[in-house]
Amino acid sequence: MGRFVARRVLQAIPVLIGVTFIIFCLVFALPGDPIQALAGEKRADPNIAAMLRAQYHLNDPLYQQYWHYITGVLTGDLGETYNGRAISELVSQRFPVTLKLALTAFGIEAGIGILAGIFSALKRGKFLDNVVLVSTLVLISVPVFVLGSVLQLEFGVNLKITPVAGIEQGWPQSFILPSVVLASTSMAYIARLTRSSMTESVRADYVRTAIAKGLPRRRVIGVHALRNSLIPVVTFLGFDLGALMGGAIITERVFNLPGIGGQLAQSVYLRERPVVVGLVTLLVLIYLVANLLVDLLYAVLDPRIRYE
Repeated sequence: MGRFVARRVLQAIPVLIGVTFIIFCLVFALPGDPIQALAGEKRADPNIAAMLRAQYHLNDPLYQQYWHYITGVLTGDLGETYNGRAISELVSQRFPVTLKLALTAFGIEAGIGILAGIFSALKRGKFLDNVVLVSTLVLISVPVFVLGSVLQLEFGVNLKITPVAGIEQGWPQSFILPSVVLASTSMAYIARLTRSSMTESVRADYVRTAIAKGLPRRRVIGVHALRNSLIPVVTFLGFDLGALMGGAIITERVFNLPGIGGQLAQSVYLRERPVVVGLVTLLVLIYLVANLLVDLLYAVLDPRIRYE
């Protein structure tokens, strides 16, 4: 197991370098002058603009800019904004908001999605199964910003159960509604994936054999069949955890949450290349760690899987 983890960590280094280089090139290709965008409608002083371009290596070739950036990342320095603010400080302020939002949404989609899929598989073709299929189809079809606006109007304005926007009331009051919105689509996919996988496992020969030998049906289905059924679900959840961190842009905009997603969208608009690349680098690291945890969970769910 230790060798496997070490090998995956070593494999993550070229992946991190390759992905950040691609993002760096894409951000570099954005039209416009970031220094001019920082100055706004007023024309920046030529001397100050030239000094800022030299300070942030904007006059250097692309490969030199990237080398300067990646050497800083490897030493724990994500750089600084064009306003002179450290990106690590920006992340420390905004990342906890996105982390709370993503983890709350992750718990909602995993808990409700898996339970709905299990009950749907056990009641296949019956009323509960049809309810799950129809409701998940609706959740997949409705855009996130539409669902968010409707829930804001109903629960925030009409019923006054949750805040309409902002984080003034803290967790969970300010996060439960946006988390439900953020988790809605993935929750529907998890329910359908669990239903499909669980249906296949229940019909497997080993389940019928275990029940025929006298093992309680509840134990056979709840332990043996469920563990095998969760392998594709865990794979989806591993990828989705990273997606929740980066995909919270729309949700944070709708609910006015000061998180990473909103900052990323604003930085793209202002052409803040260091901020965009730094935040994307952070999201790539989250993806890599989540994928490693998924691979390790495979061995827990299925004892036949061993990493040498």
